[in-house]
Amino acid sequence: MSDAAVREAAASDAAARRRARRVALAVRLGGVVLRLLARTWRIREVNRAPSQALRDAGRPVIFTLWHGEMLALLWHHRREGITVLISEHGDGEIIARVAESLGFRTVRGSTSRGADRALLGMSRVVQQGGDLAFTPDGPRGPARVFAPGALIVAQRSGAPIVTLAVTTRRCWRLRSWDRFMIPKPFARIAIAYGAPAPVDAPTPREAAALGAPFEALMTETARSAHG
Repeated sequence: MSDAAVREAAASDAAARRRARRVALAVRLGGVVLRLLARTWRIREVNRAPSQALRDAGRPVIFTLWHGEMLALLWHHRREGITVLISEHGDGEIIARVAESLGFRTVRGSTSRGADRALLGMSRVVQQGGDLAFTPDGPRGPARVFAPGALIVAQRSGAPIVTLAVTTRRCWRLRSWDRFMIPKPFARIAIAYGAPAPVDAPTPREAAALGAPFEALMTETARSAHG
């Protein structure tokens, strides 16, 4: 190996170590801040009973939530053993490690990278009786557009989709593509659960075409949170 190649490899290793340290620091700080903040939130559930009845009976469900509403849901459903699909892009490593620290299981991938492997992994979780969570507009948007991954897994597994929505009047919004929501201290938060909805389609291809109806269900669930 030439001297230039050695220097290039050493620089690459050093950059990887720096990134790993930054990720570890972000995870530690993020976890501490989230716990301090979330313990002040006052959360009200809307219509959780139908989906919880299925879970209590050992029948898995597939939760869907918009990417920008993830934070309060990660906290509220901590330590329930739900498996979350986390992107391999950018901040996915930070989100995955924070989620795992809260008791979630993770599968890495997205509709644009590692899709087949990710969907296979999520389908296996359902076959083993586990619950799933998808952000169907993640990891890069467009915001509030229902990508087909959750629909395909639901069609293959027979598990129903449960739409989720988070609303609060007191929050910060990041200037990101998803307008990521951070509820403020002592915020009153409503978390609404849609009725379990099966994906009635004979093939995965036809299931993937049902994005618009499930976007409408997400909107309907959000309206119920205001009730």
